[in-house]
Amino acid sequence: MSLTAKMLVALVLGLIAGIVATMWRDLGGGAFLSIAEPVGNLWVNALRMTLIPLVVSLLISVIASVPDARSTGRLGLRAFLIFVVFLCVAGAVSVLVAPPLLALLPITEATTAALQTGDAAAAAANAARMPTFAQTLIDIVPSNPIRAAADGAMLPLVVFAVLLGAAATRIPLEGRTALVDAFRALADAMLVLVGWVIAIAPIGVFALAAGLASKIGLAAVGVVASYIVILIAVIVFVTILLYIAAVVAGRVPLARFARAVAPGQAVAFSARSSLAALPALVEGARTVLGLPPVITSFVLPLAVSTFRLSTPIMWAITLPFLSRLYGIELGYPQLIALICAGIMLSFSVPGLPSASLFLMAPFLSGLGIPAEALGIVIAADAIPDLFKGVLNVTGHLAASTIVARYVPPELLAETA
Repeated sequence: MSLTAKMLVALVLGLIAGIVATMWRDLGGGAFLSIAEPVGNLWVNALRMTLIPLVVSLLISVIASVPDARSTGRLGLRAFLIFVVFLCVAGAVSVLVAPPLLALLPITEATTAALQTGDAAAAAANAARMPTFAQTLIDIVPSNPIRAAADGAMLPLVVFAVLLGAAATRIPLEGRTALVDAFRALADAMLVLVGWVIAIAPIGVFALAAGLASKIGLAAVGVVASYIVILIAVIVFVTILLYIAAVVAGRVPLARFARAVAPGQAVAFSARSSLAALPALVEGARTVLGLPPVITSFVLPLAVSTFRLSTPIMWAITLPFLSRLYGIELGYPQLIALICAGIMLSFSVPGLPSASLFLMAPFLSGLGIPAEALGIVIAADAIPDLFKGVLNVTGHLAASTIVARYVPPELLAETA
């Protein structure tokens, strides 16, 4: 059984165990819950421990190692701009579509009140003291990056890492290489540590699900199931929009694009990995769409390794979902700022299951959402993850098709 399947089973069993333990609290259920909740929180803390050094090291190493060859840089810049446009559109569509759907979730005031105890109450109190939008803009640039790391202020750290990575591209090659190697080694070590934490994820998910079910009972099952359905619906909708973008902006027939991307989609869906779909995407781009070699050998691999279209969708739906679940009001200015952070982080998302959700953890406390809530959505992500792979590979080929359509022929000749 795969880790994804184990996490899904752990989620279901945890919800059942929490409901049963609540019903039989005097017959050992209370003792079970007193153990389960700390175990779940311990797993979340272990996960959060790795995230700040992982994100910072990935961002710096990725940005600082961007090739500086003139032609490749020009082509890469055009591809990057298209990636950003796609990410912004996906985030905007999700922000427009998700709120009406999330409003239909069966979350009652009693459910919210049941969750607002202990850590949740403290987190909500912190959210009530959140700074104004103007202050948030000022705080984006950290006056002290080390203090920002200690406080878990993720957005200022992202800005600092991006600027430091960009600055590294302007120093001599020897120093730049040393800096990239150091941060890449740190990122590799953190990925190993994250792998250890993920290996015990079923235990943490089971414990977190049991704690959630003990507070809101059978309503937990309906709420989580509804969240999964909404997330999949938005992912499928954005995937359809990608076909339209390829036809309109890429100037390729719909049937031909569908035929070219279908093998990659099948691989991504079955393997739950967009990286595994690269050979199939290259073959489809080369033989079906007839894209030039520079696109199949440079732009398409660049897209597969750095372009995660699912990230802004996850953030635009998951953050409002958790906010509503815990009775916390999340304004559009805050949500847009958070999605922008997610877009920046998406270019350094590691190749791990539900990685974009892991990177969300440091932002939760600033919203007043308890960190343990993350474990529930990570477990629930097992099913949407199948569709996210299809979305991502469709975005990879659509973006590459558009790059090939609008990049000047002389630039393609230079880099071929």
